[in-house]
Amino acid sequence: MIPEGRARGGRRGPGARMRTVRIALAQINPTVGALADNARRILRAAHQAAALGADLLATPELALCGYPPDDLVIRRAFLDAVVRTIRWLARALPRKLITIVGAPRPVPNHRPQNAAWVLQDGRLVGTYAKMQLPSGGVFDEERVFAPGERPLVLRVGPVRIALHICEDSWHPKAPACTTLRGAADLVLNMSASPFQLGKFALRHSVITEAAAIVGAPFAYVNLVGGQDELVFDGGSFAIDRQGRLVARARSFEEDLLLLDVPAPSPPAGAPAPQTALLALSALGRSRRRSLANSIAARPRGSAEAWAALRLALRDYVHKNGASDVVLGLSGGVDSALVAALAADALGARHVHALSMPTRFNSPQTQRDARRVAERLGLDFRVVPIEPMRQAVLEGLNAVAPGCERGLTGENLQARLRGLVLMAMSNRYGWLVLATGNKSEIATGYCTIYGDLVGAFAPLKDVPKTLVYRLARWRNRTAGREVVPASVLRRAPSAELRPNQTDQQSLPPYSLVDEIVERVEERDEPPASLVARGLPADAVRNVVRRIETSEYKRRQAPPGPKITPRAFGRDRRMPITCAWRAPVPRRPAARRGGPR
Repeated sequence: MIPEGRARGGRRGPGARMRTVRIALAQINPTVGALADNARRILRAAHQAAALGADLLATPELALCGYPPDDLVIRRAFLDAVVRTIRWLARALPRKLITIVGAPRPVPNHRPQNAAWVLQDGRLVGTYAKMQLPSGGVFDEERVFAPGERPLVLRVGPVRIALHICEDSWHPKAPACTTLRGAADLVLNMSASPFQLGKFALRHSVITEAAAIVGAPFAYVNLVGGQDELVFDGGSFAIDRQGRLVARARSFEEDLLLLDVPAPSPPAGAPAPQTALLALSALGRSRRRSLANSIAARPRGSAEAWAALRLALRDYVHKNGASDVVLGLSGGVDSALVAALAADALGARHVHALSMPTRFNSPQTQRDARRVAERLGLDFRVVPIEPMRQAVLEGLNAVAPGCERGLTGENLQARLRGLVLMAMSNRYGWLVLATGNKSEIATGYCTIYGDLVGAFAPLKDVPKTLVYRLARWRNRTAGREVVPASVLRRAPSAELRPNQTDQQSLPPYSLVDEIVERVEERDEPPASLVARGLPADAVRNVVRRIETSEYKRRQAPPGPKITPRAFGRDRRMPITCAWRAPVPRRPAARRGGPR
């Protein structure tokens, strides 16, 4: 078992020399492409680790360039800049500290490698290349990287430490794991593992299986921060060889986690012949602070979802050089939740909310929009768009009479609101937040060039039923009604015509969300849903809407992924597609037995 924790209290006596190797896991938040800034983050963590008596510092996967770098790594100028930054970092790091930096490694006349660079005493002393390259879902590494060929074991004093990079540990029966059996006293995994609800339990299970195959404890350092559609939750951790959790860093924030790895008993043997061996000197300090066990608490349920969305929104805004956002505040639950999320992520003074009523918007929803803004302390402005609507209809009717009727007139309202929001963005430099949720994005219940306008869509992967749960959770944590009860009770409506509700076009959202989850996240055939007893008409309605709305989703703003499959980076469907999933009109009759 690995004694672990953050530094506090006491000192070790002289007899502790070289009995343990102290490892620091630097859970940092890099920005893709910001090489100099990312290097400074690593350097700060290295000085902190050295001050706490660490022998070795490990960073997450591709920490120097940020993850995922995508096609940046096939640009020669970018790789040259990576190498220059590595050389600078090697000279700047504390001399005796072994520092392992995740960064792409150029390979002459070949694709680069996703690598771990081992630095000590001002120079590069070795590299390890990721052996298992993921492809599929949000990953596309096989296209831009070349795989490594064999594991690397570092002998740090008496302790043998094998290196893995993320996916290497997710295939316990592949050579990256099997060749390490008996060859390592610890496996150090440098990871950039994207968040989804329940992901920590999945990681723990996978790493536990790998530990059983290798026969050694694991230390896992994970990236933290938002990057476009992905959010990384940190939660770096260590387990013993039986899979018991012995250390965990904080979630959704930068952290430095220290681990003391004891010398093996009996003394370590030689690594397996399929591995590369790199012998390094360790500090083996006789006087350093002792470690107290520390397993950071992890948020669960709505708190976990909120933390992920807040981090994703904050980093998207700040990493893109902005400070303020603007959104349409309609008096509905979605926009109220986005407003609360933005206020938490950026501070209320950086959030600007516009109410843009037409004659179809009720006094109640307009009052609710104002109440939300006042309770959050937002900059709130009322911009009536009815005069604009009438003027545009007059011009349109001159060339296409009847534009005020049906979808043409309804969508015009959404598009005018988008126009106003984008004008505010252009005028003041505020990023526009779209307020649509996953249920609407899935079914195409949204207006292209209207409510799909925006730089970022915080609820893009949040089903409508989860929107309501998050709103109620946010009210409970605030101890007051941030989202008014009248908003939560009211039937969902875009208010595009008199007495309109969403359920005039869609099944109840509880049913929509179940169908979307089963079809899109679990890959269940629509026919099986009908066989399970779901209404055939509802299944057909939702599935057909999903199939015919791909062109809208391609033109929607990005938003953070929090479910197993989002409508974005990890789902790639053709826009022009004639195939339709078969949906029976009624459940198939059971054969035999009572009916």
